Amino acid sequence: MAMNVEIKNGKLCIEIDLEKPTPSSSGKTLVVASTHGNTVTSVMVEGKPVTIGLNAYIKK
Repeated sequence: MAMNVEIKNGKLCIEIDLEKPTPSSSGKTLVVASTHGNTVTSVMVEGKPVTIGLNAYIKK
């Protein structure tokens, strides 16, 4: 999973690779992009790194 995170014009911009749709753990959705848990980024806010937990999915 490749993810690029940056701050542009006061907005947090997240770019993440799409994956082949795979069933979620519940089986109700198909995950198309995920950090697979929380990921600490190199982006800093008030001197602290931003942590991202992202799941993008489609309904079955």
